Amino acid sequence: NYTALFDAHPFWQWFLISTVIALASTTITVVVCSMAGYGFAKYRFRFQSALFNVMFSSLAIPFAVIVVPLFVFLARTGTADPWFALVVPWVAPAFGIFMMRQFVAQSVPDEILDAGRIDGVGEAGLFWRLVMPLLRPAIAALAVWSFLNSYNNFLWPLIVIGDPDIYTLPLGLQAIFGAEGRQYDIVLAGSMLAAIPSILVFVALRKQLIDGLSAGALKG
Repeated sequence: NYTALFDAHPFWQWFLISTVIALASTTITVVVCSMAGYGFAKYRFRFQSALFNVMFSSLAIPFAVIVVPLFVFLARTGTADPWFALVVPWVAPAFGIFMMRQFVAQSVPDEILDAGRIDGVGEAGLFWRLVMPLLRPAIAALAVWSFLNSYNNFLWPLIVIGDPDIYTLPLGLQAIFGAEGRQYDIVLAGSMLAAIPSILVFVALRKQLIDGLSAGALKG
């Protein structure tokens, strides 16, 4: 089955595309959500509560409700390129911002920031040199969550990818399954290999994932 999978289908190309997209999305998501969470937790600005409530309320909107308007928006603005559409619209998830905001509020004392300002550290330096090292458990948790979401995503790539040459792994396996003869044996072989990165990431960072999610669930 594995030999048939590799000989008849570009499995490793699908695997590489899914991995690259997941890594890019995860990296940008971690940075954006960390900065947004830090801003909501440690700064005071006009309409702060309103903006946070609007952001948090978006968790109640099902993905199926926004998928068509989002695709129409990308198409009309000329940004429906798959490499852009698979990464950029999802780099600021409300769940990630909320979790980082809760973790920053609980794990980053104001005294540390005040001491840094007294020593002449700029606001950007405070974030990168003082705050980010303290957020490692939350960053690990968010990275695992974001990677798994992006790597296993099926519906959105199905909508934005029209070229079989750049299929992600879920789309590729679905194409095999939908081919004539319903090739269950080859699909199961591919699914086994596809699951390995998710399993490795979860096993390696499971403690940080649990700690970060628990901290994000607490009321700040």
